[in-house]
Amino acid sequence: MFLKSTVAGLALAASLAGSVWAEAPTELGIGLILATGPEAAWDATLMRDVEAVIGAAPHGLTITYKHIDGVWGEQAGDAMDLLAKSGKYQIIWAHSSYTDQIKVLKDKYPEILFVVVGSGNEGLGGNSYWVYKRAHEPTYLMGVMAGKLTKTDTIGVVGQFPSEDVNDQLNAFFNGAKSVNPDIKQKVAFIESWYDPAKAEQFTNAQIAAGADQIFQLVESFETCEKAAITCYGNYVDQGLNSDSVAASALISWTPDVNWIVDQWYDHAANGTPYAGNVEEHWFSMAQGGSDLSGYHAYEDKLDAGLKSEIATLKAAIEDGSQVIPVDLSVPTSN
Repeated sequence: MFLKSTVAGLALAASLAGSVWAEAPTELGIGLILATGPEAAWDATLMRDVEAVIGAAPHGLTITYKHIDGVWGEQAGDAMDLLAKSGKYQIIWAHSSYTDQIKVLKDKYPEILFVVVGSGNEGLGGNSYWVYKRAHEPTYLMGVMAGKLTKTDTIGVVGQFPSEDVNDQLNAFFNGAKSVNPDIKQKVAFIESWYDPAKAEQFTNAQIAAGADQIFQLVESFETCEKAAITCYGNYVDQGLNSDSVAASALISWTPDVNWIVDQWYDHAANGTPYAGNVEEHWFSMAQGGSDLSGYHAYEDKLDAGLKSEIATLKAAIEDGSQVIPVDLSVPTSN
C-alpha cells in the first residue's frame, strides 16, 4: 500500500512538474507609456534597449512592444487601461511619474506587472515595480574633466526640473569639478520642461554670458555650445558622435533594468512565484552596466594624456568600489 501510494505520488509530482514546464510562456508583450517620445533621449534610450533585449530573447521569449507617447494624468491612465484590457501586454512600463495611475490599475489587473520610473513615484509593492536610473558616477567623472579644463573657473549645468534624478547628476558634476579645482563657481538653470529646445538654447546662452566655459547639458542644446566655442557635456546618449563641442557624455543603459523586470514577470508566469514589487528605488550602478562614460571623440586629441589617465584610474576605482560617489539629492543653486 505504501509503495503504491509513493509511486502514485511521484507520478503526480512528475505530471505536475511536466505541466508547469509545458505551460511556461513563450511570448511576452510590453506596453510602453512615454512622457515625451523618441525625440527625447530618456525615452529613446529605453526603446533602444528594449529592442536589444528583444534581440537577446531572454528565457527564449518572443517579445513584442508598443509605445504610446506624450500622455499624462487621466489620459495616461486610460492608455494603460486599454493596453491591459487588450490582453496583449503582460508588462506595462510607464516611463516617468505615473504612480497615481498605477494605484488605480494594479489591483484591477493583478497578473500584469506594472513599472514606474524615476523620481516623483512611490514604491507600491505587489505587481508594481519601481525602476530608477542613476548616472551620477559618470557625471562625476565629467565634472573632474570640467574642473581641469575650465579657464574661467565657472562651470554651468542646464537641467529640466529640480527633481531627484536630475539633482543627483548636477551635484555630482559640481562635486567632481570641485574635487580638482576648489575655485569653481557654479551656475544652475532649470528650463522647467522635459523637452524644450528653445528654452534650452535660451538658458545655455545665459550661462555663457555669465562666464561658464564648461556646461553640462541635460537638455541637448549643443549647437549653442558650438556657436560659442565652449566645451559641453552630454547626457543619456553619446552626444559627441554628432557634436564637436562635446568632450564626453554620461551614458545610460536600461538593458539591466528591462532584463530584471522580464525575469520577475517570467518567474511569476512560469513558476507561480508571487510578484514582490520593490518599495524602495532600484537602480544599477556603473559597475553593473546601468551607466557609463562615453569616448572623447573630437576631444580625443585635445585632452592631455595625464587627464585621460586620471579619468581612467578614477573610473576603475568607482567600478571596483574603492571610490564611492555619494548620491546628493539637494537642489543645486548658482553662486
